[in-house]
Amino acid sequence: MEAVITILALLFVAFVALGVYAGIKVVGAARRGVDRTITQARRTVEETTLRAKSYGQPGVPGELAQLRLTLRTSMRATQDALHAGVAEDASLSESLGLFERLSVHGRELDDELKRLEREPDRTTVASLLPGLKERTERITHSAESLRWAARDRARQFADDDLDTLNAQIDVEAGALRHWTVEEPSMPTQTPMQPSTQAQTQTPTRARHGDGEGGRPGASGPGGADAPQAIAAADPRRAADYPWQKSARPETTN
Repeated sequence: MEAVITILALLFVAFVALGVYAGIKVVGAARRGVDRTITQARRTVEETTLRAKSYGQPGVPGELAQLRLTLRTSMRATQDALHAGVAEDASLSESLGLFERLSVHGRELDDELKRLEREPDRTTVASLLPGLKERTERITHSAESLRWAARDRARQFADDDLDTLNAQIDVEAGALRHWTVEEPSMPTQTPMQPSTQAQTQTPTRARHGDGEGGRPGASGPGGADAPQAIAAADPRRAADYPWQKSARPETTN
């Protein structure tokens, strides 16, 4: 009895632990989903604000906003392209590693541009703009190189696969159109020789010679070479066929 109670207690503890673990996983997944949603919403708000500043504010603030918007748009497009391609092409993992290193420089530049937006000394910020533009162009150029290389690689693979598929379809289409019509062969009949026909059509003649002891054999009116009379076929010995009915016996009154 004590062993049964111990087993039940262990099962209860195991179920409780499993429930707690599943609850933690569910809560963690929900929290990550909420954080992802909040991050995307914040990112959308920031990009909308930057777009409004780049078009609505002239001078240094508008240029800083335009640089941030260009940087963020290029980096996000490259990130999406590499993450989508690495799932189908494992060789892009090295390119993804290079992009992660490039992202460090991109985040540092974005943070610097964000700080300069709040800088009251517009003259100093204006003097820094040429260097900031050059850094932005270098980072975005590297990101675009990775992005377009990944897209060209995927397109080349798709073209090669399409060429192979077209060649296979052409071969199959040619095989389907290749057919031959065989003429039905007529059975050959060998004509019978005239002598053979004569032998089959001529009735068999029975010859009777002299018997033993010098007694002449029996002969008919036509002599020894006269054909013998053909006896009438016995109807009782006629061949039976499946489709014939058996002859009924005659009844006598």
